[in-house]
Amino acid sequence: MQIDIKQGNILETEADILIVNLFEGVTQPGGATGAVDKALDGQISQLIALGDCSGKLGDTTLLYTLGKLPAPRVLVVGLGEAHEFDGKNARIAAAKAIHAAKKAKARTVATIAHGAGIGGMNPIEAAQALVEATLLESYEMPAERSDEDKEPRVEKVTVVEFNGDHIPLLETGAQIGRIIAESAIFSRDLAATPSNIATPAYVANQAATMAEKVGLDIRIMEWGEMEALGMNILLAVAKGSDEPPKFVILEHNKDRAEELPTIVLVGKGVTFDTGGYSLKRSDGMWKMKYDMSGAANVLGILRAVALLDLPLHVVGLTPLVENMINGHAQKPGDVYKGMTGKTMEVISTDAEGRMILADALAYAGRYNPDAVIDQATLTGAISIALGQQAAGLFTEEDALKARLLAAAEATGERLWPMPMYDEYKDYIKSDFADVKNSTAPERGAGVSTSAKFLQHFIEDYPWAHLDIANMSWTNKAHPRPMYPPGAAAFGVRLLVQMLRDWNG
Repeated sequence: MQIDIKQGNILETEADILIVNLFEGVTQPGGATGAVDKALDGQISQLIALGDCSGKLGDTTLLYTLGKLPAPRVLVVGLGEAHEFDGKNARIAAAKAIHAAKKAKARTVATIAHGAGIGGMNPIEAAQALVEATLLESYEMPAERSDEDKEPRVEKVTVVEFNGDHIPLLETGAQIGRIIAESAIFSRDLAATPSNIATPAYVANQAATMAEKVGLDIRIMEWGEMEALGMNILLAVAKGSDEPPKFVILEHNKDRAEELPTIVLVGKGVTFDTGGYSLKRSDGMWKMKYDMSGAANVLGILRAVALLDLPLHVVGLTPLVENMINGHAQKPGDVYKGMTGKTMEVISTDAEGRMILADALAYAGRYNPDAVIDQATLTGAISIALGQQAAGLFTEEDALKARLLAAAEATGERLWPMPMYDEYKDYIKSDFADVKNSTAPERGAGVSTSAKFLQHFIEDYPWAHLDIANMSWTNKAHPRPMYPPGAAAFGVRLLVQMLRDWNG
């Protein structure tokens, strides 16, 4: 999508639709909306009086200009209550507006930057929110179809600003928003790609191509090197597949590692998950191509970090495997020793994500990190606990928790702190190894015991675990602003924000 920043008068701008906005409770619109209202002989004011244009957050009202403006239609989007307006609401409004424009089959759109005027937002933040939301809401998953899809789409968005002093600020914000949104889209595309294409080798190759484009250092470990390091827990999962595992290591500012804070991001990369011998139900198994969403997110985050040139040493670790069934596959009751020398017993071969993360988290200790954050589509239990409203946050580090919750608040990618009580260790005690990878067939405490399993394998560093299983795929029946149906890349914007704020 082409996005332009233009100085000018929105009343003189040509487009299929003009987008302006309105705060809830306003009876007489001002600013650009007031100017459009005046040009349309008070149509907006009349609709406000009739209750047909409320200003409620995300509500949209479509008007026809009947030749009174160069654009044939005007869309008014609600910003909600003025005292509650912030970047999150600016994104929701922009997403709802572009969705309505697409539904109206507009190809060109002209809009003001929501909140940059009377809303009091910094123009950089306003433009970032607008561009992020516009691109993410417009996303469509990659698809292989024999017939060309000719459905009209918004092809061009022009952000119109009257104040020339704001133009450089809007351009800066738009560039930030595009980098973050396109990095999330990179992650979405990987998670949505069918697993017969998106094998561990394919994802590693995509990482290598991306790293070369944006200037990241990359190293890809093969089976032999992982075996030499003692990553036997990770490799136990990979044994069941004909597709060889990969372990991708990305680094931003590798040459400045000694002088900058080091943050390691770890992502679960199961490119397809059958459940192994603890076989999953057939209904819904097709979606298990997205079980590498954590790894895809890490790749997207590192892309954004490089393009934003953040003053941090950021490392991305993505173990990539398939969880399949063959004569070599792991079995319930097997015992494996990991990189740290600690052992684990397999109770469920469908608890494979925590197994590959165990060795990846052990490897993270080599960087002497200031923090390690892993993200994974780890448990179905997190969906039962939280629905599709927030991802689960597990940590015993108050400072790291505060950073993550602040970023969640800023981006709207919500996290909910979950318990990490010592008593959960008892649930994963094994008679044959240090720990077991599942509490099955017992039910209950599935999310916290999975986090305790991961904690068993971390080294001496601040650590947080994000269980994103409930947030990584948006169902058609329940789309959210900026999260159209399909792969969601939940966590990319969140962690990019946390890293942008790290030194602040």
